[in-house]
Amino acid sequence: MATQLMNAVQYSGYGGGPDGLQQVKVPVPTPKEDEVLLKVEATSLNPVDWKLQNGLLRPFLPRNFPHIPASDVAGEVTEVGSKVENFKAGDKVVAMGNVLKGGGLAEFAVTKESWTVARPPQLSAAEVVGLSIAGLTAHQAVTQAAGIKLDGSGNKANILITAASGGVGHYAVQLAKLGNAHVTATCGTRNIQLVKSLGADEVLDYNTPDGASLRSPSGQKYDAVIHCAMGIPWSIFEPNLSPNGMVIDLTPGPSALVSFALKKITFCKKQLLPLMLIPKGENLNYLVNLVKEGKLKTVIDSKYALAKARDAWAKSIDGHATGKIIVEP
Repeated sequence: MATQLMNAVQYSGYGGGPDGLQQVKVPVPTPKEDEVLLKVEATSLNPVDWKLQNGLLRPFLPRNFPHIPASDVAGEVTEVGSKVENFKAGDKVVAMGNVLKGGGLAEFAVTKESWTVARPPQLSAAEVVGLSIAGLTAHQAVTQAAGIKLDGSGNKANILITAASGGVGHYAVQLAKLGNAHVTATCGTRNIQLVKSLGADEVLDYNTPDGASLRSPSGQKYDAVIHCAMGIPWSIFEPNLSPNGMVIDLTPGPSALVSFALKKITFCKKQLLPLMLIPKGENLNYLVNLVKEGKLKTVIDSKYALAKARDAWAKSIDGHATGKIIVEP
């Protein structure tokens, strides 16, 4: 029987940026016993995708070359492994693939059953595919790290969200407001009205002196900062924090990790906490249901055909996307 081939995008070594991506035909993957095979309808890009290409975790990841990047996928199940119980061919789903293996920039992809959830028929693939990494990261930061209860039953917290118009940030604003938090957010000038429309109580333009200092216009001290941006030192955060305030750093560099260690060693009440995503299928299902109920939405920056994946890659590297960048085979 002839091997079925599919269109995919891959890179063959570290570096190269968009020009390092190659359009290829490769065999359709075969699902393992606990996996499902999807016909991909939408893939969402995340900064980690191109950072791995740049050598972020070299020489550990990617594990093998050539490598098909991206792990956020949504589509239709076409085949299931022998031990899969909850899905069958024809089911519409959204899933987080294996970040270590990638595979999302292709016409077909495999995902673990435990990281795959049903997609309500009224929701398009593009509406939910960004939830897998960006949505789950925002959910973990807001609920676990910052301790906000999304039913609004907890104490009202003052939260700062940096880069609030980006992939993680725009979800974090909406989730924090569900939890009855007072949200101050930073973004560029062109996205101020968008971030306000997502529910932010105060919006700082990071191009202004007040925005650069992160000072709340109403004088709030922040109980938690969900830090989705880069390049802001602890010295800027520290005077804006409440006595037990924390900075939840989603992209911690070496200096942030040193600060984290020093705060622990010195028993400082103000903390810097690096966050690493621990994906859970039940949390992804919860987010999908929020979208279904109209309580959470994905802002889509742009959509690209798989044949234009280089353009999508370049847009992500540029770092100024508003919401999510979607690739549709």
